[in-house]
Amino acid sequence: MKKIGIIMGSDSDLPIIQKATDILKSFEVPFEVHVYSAHRTPVEAKEFSMAAREKGFGVIIAAAGMAAHLAGAIAANTTLPVIGIPCKSSCFDGMDALLSTVQMPTGIPVATVAVNGGANAALLALQILAVEDKELANKLDAKRKSDMEAVLEKDKSIISKL
Repeated sequence: MKKIGIIMGSDSDLPIIQKATDILKSFEVPFEVHVYSAHRTPVEAKEFSMAAREKGFGVIIAAAGMAAHLAGAIAANTTLPVIGIPCKSSCFDGMDALLSTVQMPTGIPVATVAVNGGANAALLALQILAVEDKELANKLDAKRKSDMEAVLEKDKSIISKL
């Protein structure tokens, strides 16, 4: 099974990344987490992304706030799918990170999830891997069914209360 690489620009992004790693653990998908900055450790970020395919990665998740160039810097150095998580900072409520992550030039795509969307980044990474992994696809189908059933139970509960 391919691994998922998770890069965060700062250790302050860990609470967001924790949401992703919790999901990946529940699906028993291998992953690695690193702190590399597009600006403060550009060589390490580049080396990771350039070697990722050879090291068995299938998808890379990159989380960063403020200038949020990390996902783009990673995507510039690999043809693996890159999923950007824009992280909310004390300025601009995460809009700066969102725009920096989503506004990529033609030829260097980055899939972007919601601000602080660690859980959806993990699920999207799993869906990408599931294209070639039937067992993983079945697990994702089961999760969707379980999520649907949970919502329908809440619906029944609300109806009975009203």
